[in-house]
Amino acid sequence: MMAAVTAARRGLSVLVTEQMDKPGKKLYATGNGRCNFTNAVIEKRCFHGDEQLLEAVLAQFSKEETLSFFHEIGVFPKEKNGYYYPNSMQASSVVDALVAEMKKDKVNLVLNSGLQTVDPWKNSFLIKTTAGSFYGKQVIFATGLMASPKLGSDGSALQIIKNLGHHFMPVLPVLCGFEARGFEFKKASKVRCEAELALFVDGKCMVTERGELQFADYGISGIPVFQISSPAAHALYEKKETVVTINFLPDLSFREIKKELHFRLSGNPDGTSSVLLSGLLNQNLVVPVSKKAGISMNRSLDEQAVHNLASVLHECPVILTGMHGFSFAQACAGGIKTEEIHIKTLESGLIPGIYFAGEILDVDGICGGYNLQWAWASGYVAGSAVGHD
Repeated sequence: MMAAVTAARRGLSVLVTEQMDKPGKKLYATGNGRCNFTNAVIEKRCFHGDEQLLEAVLAQFSKEETLSFFHEIGVFPKEKNGYYYPNSMQASSVVDALVAEMKKDKVNLVLNSGLQTVDPWKNSFLIKTTAGSFYGKQVIFATGLMASPKLGSDGSALQIIKNLGHHFMPVLPVLCGFEARGFEFKKASKVRCEAELALFVDGKCMVTERGELQFADYGISGIPVFQISSPAAHALYEKKETVVTINFLPDLSFREIKKELHFRLSGNPDGTSSVLLSGLLNQNLVVPVSKKAGISMNRSLDEQAVHNLASVLHECPVILTGMHGFSFAQACAGGIKTEEIHIKTLESGLIPGIYFAGEILDVDGICGGYNLQWAWASGYVAGSAVGHD
């Protein structure tokens, strides 16, 4: 939609084919339905993928230009802790504004038009869809990759792009949960707790994140997991040992945790781990944490047991075994190999007149509006470049 509006404002005739029954279905789901559409801090550390591509695109359409554009089309921004939302706190406001702007700029929108083939034809392109065939002098692929296929990005365009001669970096689900072992996840399922996570790949600490950790029967999820998901997904893809340590009490040092346990034990000389952890941890974490520490639930704690329990509370390792899958991912890592495109225009270096925008390029962001900022910026760049000889 951003690419279409940008191109149409330049006087070009634009047609958008959309395989779903309405445009922007993935936008409705962003930010828990509130659409966190950009961030106050846009830095390289907030993205993964090809850095040269990232810099070339963001230099042409900044966070300030994003805020100005959306304000212009009727989305009044609301900033909260550096995150920007529509003032309505409804993602539908962003979708409605974009759709209205496309209509105003006379963009033709064809719904329920699943893409089938794109072929060069007499200095233009023949685009076949389930709703009929169309011709265009240039084509912008803004199809996404494979995250949340029920919302439209089902990967069906990848083979079409490959048929045009392009190649892809490994496409992996990110901003998703991870399957794991080494903890009684089923007993802890649905528990949410403040925690600090550290990602270790082949024994080396890659990144730490703090936030609300969510336990699931398959493993771990939640915002801090999403924030480390890109390096974790790549490590798993490369078959490296991928471990996450959980600090259940991130405001306390190991020494302070141990001191607190001793204090609790002093008031309950025959105390079990259940007694010591009551009020300190969610009740559904007591058994899994105790078992991880090798402690029998009915046995009074001795000095070694206190030490083991403190160790697990401070640094509980779980082994990641897989990504939870594309259906549960909010975005994908990977995309078209950057060496095959012109990074300043996003035009194919193989077939003139083909352009790319959004997730299909080799850039992905952490949570916080970064993937949408990339969508707006790359859509703007592609929409600005089409139509030039």
